[in-house]
Amino acid sequence: MERKQFLRSLGAGAAFALLFPCTQGCSKDDEPNGDIKEVPTGVDFTVDLTSPESAPLADNGGYILKNDVVVARNLQGELIAASQICSHQGYDQVRFIEQDGGIFYCDVHGSRFEQDGAPLNQVDNNPAKALKVYRTELSGDVLRVFE
Repeated sequence: MERKQFLRSLGAGAAFALLFPCTQGCSKDDEPNGDIKEVPTGVDFTVDLTSPESAPLADNGGYILKNDVVVARNLQGELIAASQICSHQGYDQVRFIEQDGGIFYCDVHGSRFEQDGAPLNQVDNNPAKALKVYRTELSGDVLRVFE
C-alpha cells in the first residue's frame, strides 16, 4: 500500500495526528542564527569615531559591525578589527567579548579566537582555523580598517 492510500485509509484526523508532530519537529527553530558568508577580502574602509554609529568604540570592550568586520576597542584601549565571518562554518556571528582579556567569539558553535585571530578551542567537533584579522590605523578621529 502506498503512503497516500495508507493516509486515506486512516482518515483526515488520524493523518493529521501523525503528520503534525513531524511538521513541528522539522521547524527551523534549531538552526543557528545568522547567515553563511565568505570572509571579506579587499577590506579598506574608515570609521568616523565621532559619529553616533561608532559610539560603542568609546569604551574598552565596545565594538561595532561594519562591512562584515568586527571593529573593537580591546580591554587595553587599542582599536582592533577581525572578520565577522567565523572560520569554522562561515556564519556571520563573530563578536568581541570581554572574556579572557578580550576575545573574538562566535556563538553558533562556540568558536573562540585570540585578538590576533588564533583559535582558542580548536578541537575535533570545532575545527576552527585562524580568524582573519585586519590592520587598523588611527588618524585623528578617523580609523582606517584595511588589509
